[in-house]
Amino acid sequence: MDQNKLFQRLYLNAVAGLNALDRICIEDIVNGEILPTCLSQSNIEALAQKRIDPSQWNPESWKRKAEELVSLCEKQAISCISFFDKTYPKLLRETSRPPYLLFVRGNYRILNMHCITIVGTRYPTGLGFETARELGKTAGEHNLVVISGLARGIDTASHAGALYGNGYTVAVLGSGIDYIYPAGNKGLAEKIIASGGALVSEYPCGYKPGKYTFPERNRILAGLSHATIVVEAPERSGALITADFAVSEGRDVFVSARCINSVRSAGCRTLESDGARLLDSIDEILEQYTATSLLL
Repeated sequence: MDQNKLFQRLYLNAVAGLNALDRICIEDIVNGEILPTCLSQSNIEALAQKRIDPSQWNPESWKRKAEELVSLCEKQAISCISFFDKTYPKLLRETSRPPYLLFVRGNYRILNMHCITIVGTRYPTGLGFETARELGKTAGEHNLVVISGLARGIDTASHAGALYGNGYTVAVLGSGIDYIYPAGNKGLAEKIIASGGALVSEYPCGYKPGKYTFPERNRILAGLSHATIVVEAPERSGALITADFAVSEGRDVFVSARCINSVRSAGCRTLESDGARLLDSIDEILEQYTATSLLL
């Protein structure tokens, strides 16, 4: 990408008081005719149709951040994909709240392959861990890209299974693209990249995780795939947030039939009663989506 264009997008991404849809709207309206760095507070407010707290207005700080990020992206081989780029994930673009920018370490091209999201509790039973690993392995063997969140438990098992099946897997982070959480999964993150997979985040380098970043991350987990599989999830599990996002976007939600009676699956049983389908194997998804031409 042109360095100046990257800088301008990173600058707009740093402007305080805006959300992803505001930034998408602003870039769409100005369409390169006005550089974001030339926009005044009143310009931004008029384009976004919202007020910005004057105490937050600090263009010099945003310029410094953008300059630093341009350098970091180059040094750390981080790709920055905009909503307006052809390489932006098509399924994610169709969602109601797509990210303005995606920061990617690794192979960003697989984000437009056939993907399936596998999520669940950080504290699974042995059966849940084994099931997630097997689902990830089978998905990988059938050229489905496994999407998960790099968390402990089910996420870790799903990623590891995809790697064992010689498939691709993508970890969507709830932190900056250079910040691996939990730290114990740094080795797994590097294996994901080395195997042709990717790490993805809408947060730039240096961004620490917070209470809101993980629920926000979950909309990306759901948005990248036609289907989300919840293996084990207690009530109020973050995996249920991912399932809710999938439902709201008209995507399919499955729960593991093998784990439905698990002590860690109260949330899965609620999902089933609300209409989620029981899933015995990845083959069922392959058959359904091939029949409906989603995988053709």
